[in-house]
Amino acid sequence: MTRRIALAASQLPERNGRVLVESHGKSLAVFNVADTLYVIDDSCPHQGASLCGGRLEGRVIQCCAHGLRFDLASGNLLNSTALKVNCYPVEFEGQQAFIVLNDEEGGQ
Repeated sequence: MTRRIALAASQLPERNGRVLVESHGKSLAVFNVADTLYVIDDSCPHQGASLCGGRLEGRVIQCCAHGLRFDLASGNLLNSTALKVNCYPVEFEGQQAFIVLNDEEGGQ
């Protein structure tokens, strides 16, 4: 089953910014990197620390707790496939943005 979460204008981060979105029982971190939106679960797969507040360098977010670094586009731990954070596509209809959740896959 696919669900979409509509993002209000206040939930769209400014360029190189981020926001935390709570919806459908999920905490999602939304990042704007050079005007491209990336959405990931706001929970590091290592020990569950928040990723939204981590250090952002381009498309890479670094976990505050233990320094693990994840690619926002793929969700993969850098230089490894040992850990992965769920990431979700964003669709646009006119000026409206939607996060797409696929319950069967748990993200992309």
